[in-house]
Amino acid sequence: MTNVLRRGTAALSGRLPARVRTWLEKDFGKRLFRFAPVAVMAFAATQLTLFVLVYLGVSAGLAGLSGAVAGAIVSYVLSRWAWERKGRPSLLSETLPFWLVSIGSWVVLATAAHYGGTWAHSLNAAGVERAAIVNGTYFAANCLTFAARFLIFHYAVFASPRSNSPSA
Repeated sequence: MTNVLRRGTAALSGRLPARVRTWLEKDFGKRLFRFAPVAVMAFAATQLTLFVLVYLGVSAGLAGLSGAVAGAIVSYVLSRWAWERKGRPSLLSETLPFWLVSIGSWVVLATAAHYGGTWAHSLNAAGVERAAIVNGTYFAANCLTFAARFLIFHYAVFASPRSNSPSA
């Protein structure tokens, strides 16, 4: 799966203007460009789980939490690719912080789904209409958590080790 992502990002970057390609070649841009398809795949897993559970009548909050967990599993595996991590992950400096950030996102996303469900109920929405309202609310919250998660992952969880050598 990561080979598909690698080919896709390489093909897309070749079609961008030179100024954008230069920015993407810097570490922040490179990670953002690699994290975007990770986020899309995690979001797809989240939305599919959320939609199916809401459609089946599961409470919006529980469906939102379940969707967030499904998305986080996909995100963890693929985020290691985005930050070019290989081998066994460090429990204290990578795995635990990733899941703590994920739990924080789950709270935000489950709350958004709950309020989306409340909104759908106030509109007397049912079935696909209810699921669409909950998913739309969840999508808006997911956009906000995407930005926060990327910054935390880039600058803290998956940050490159700082050099200890003095600057000359």
